[in-house]
Amino acid sequence: MVDFQSRDTRRSLDEDEDDAEAADEHEADGHETAEHEDGEHDEEHTHDHDHDHDHHAHDPESLGVAVVTVSSSRTREDDPAGDAIETGVTEAGHDVVVRDVIRDDHDGVQNTVDAVAGRGDVDAVVTTGGTGVTPDDVTIEAVGPLFDKELPGFGELFRNLSYDEIGTKVVGTRATAGIVDGTVVFCLPGSENAARLGTEEIIVEQAPHLAGLARRE
Repeated sequence: MVDFQSRDTRRSLDEDEDDAEAADEHEADGHETAEHEDGEHDEEHTHDHDHDHDHHAHDPESLGVAVVTVSSSRTREDDPAGDAIETGVTEAGHDVVVRDVIRDDHDGVQNTVDAVAGRGDVDAVVTTGGTGVTPDDVTIEAVGPLFDKELPGFGELFRNLSYDEIGTKVVGTRATAGIVDGTVVFCLPGSENAARLGTEEIIVEQAPHLAGLARRE
């Protein structure tokens, strides 16, 4: 006589064992997958860290900076925008190796920036003044042709930050930056607040990296 109850019991036990084995295999596969994904994540994190380190390997720790004020009415003793730039630069651990005040003259601005950018002790040039829209605002016209590479992101970011202070008046500033003969050049407006903002919020953070990239061989 066939014991159906016993046979059903064995079948149930066998099915339970199969289910348990399948669950164990699934758990093991999941654990291996998680370990694999974690390993990939760690490897990617290490790769990104190494890449970031390599990307900044050429950044100079201290820069030689030329500060040039473009104004027909300011003097070296009365130059609040230039003072703000110098303060921001030196407080960040860099050296101001040139400080000059020149008139709003196209050729004079162009020749001055070209000369200081070519000096061996200058890694960055910061001009202030002459970036507006009045007839004597000629800094952009004078410096622009010197750029080997333009950095439009500087002007975009500067205007974005300035909007919080002066609102839609930012459309009247043409602040810009670029690379001249391996030297990074920033052109800021002539107001003290604008000079301080551009220097403290952007230039002192990005100038070392840009200078390192511009002179990488």
